[in-house]
Amino acid sequence: MNFSKRLSNSILASTGFVLLLWCIQSAEILFSLDMHMFAVYPQRLSGTLGILTAPLIHGSLQHLFSNSLPLLILLTALIYGYPKTRYKVLVSVWILSGVGVWLFARESYHLGASGMTHGIFFYLLVVGILRRDKSSIGIMMIAFFMYGGMTMSIFPREPGISFEYHLFGGISGALAALMWFRLDPKPEVKRYPWERESTDIDDPIIQDQWRDDVEQLHPEDHELTKHGFSSQVDQTTRPEKVEQVEKPTEHPQRKKLSVFQDVINTNSNGIGIFVGISLQKFIIVEIIPNFYMY
Repeated sequence: MNFSKRLSNSILASTGFVLLLWCIQSAEILFSLDMHMFAVYPQRLSGTLGILTAPLIHGSLQHLFSNSLPLLILLTALIYGYPKTRYKVLVSVWILSGVGVWLFARESYHLGASGMTHGIFFYLLVVGILRRDKSSIGIMMIAFFMYGGMTMSIFPREPGISFEYHLFGGISGALAALMWFRLDPKPEVKRYPWERESTDIDDPIIQDQWRDDVEQLHPEDHELTKHGFSSQVDQTTRPEKVEQVEKPTEHPQRKKLSVFQDVINTNSNGIGIFVGISLQKFIIVEIIPNFYMY
């Protein structure tokens, strides 16, 4: 399936789900329906139904409107970028976020698709850090620069907002990324012709100085080529001295430590950028407005 077909199918699927949410909310308003019975109520047997139905209902039009655009963009990115794990991620985030809210949340009605949006966002974020291919990094950057504030909304902010749904949605998305980040195939790395060709073109900076180095290493080859003979000399006339140096055996525990350090060094740049951007957004959004307020 080509790029345009995959992208159009992803947009249609996510748009259809968002339209379904709007149809449910419209029916609730038009027919004056009480949908609170379909919400999650923690530690109450009747509230377990909300584990399956709570993401489909919303408290108001403003609530649904605030979830529609993030759900449309993030769901499109998930369906397009991860064809083998997209349904697993959606099901796991849907169920685990509801179970976490039912077990540990405050005694109130919890509803809305914000747990889904946070779960998908954290899946795209964590899986991009783990995979580090071009497609995953691109999707991660789009998600983070558009909705990076979700890294802060998993903490308590306003009494009327269920941060528990945000928190457990993010946790379930991160767990899904840790379990299934290897399942989707990585995109094929494109090789250009100039990467495969090896010619003796002089370097634009050092020009032909490399030729002088070759002449100093093997002067007899250079003399033969000047007189028109082949430069391939019998290897028996030029024996190579190979010194075998016995490498000291490395302790297994030290070897494990070195592998762990290599993993940390590989991921340090990406994690540092992510933490820096998160702190910058937190300062701009939270600290500076409160400073001027007082």
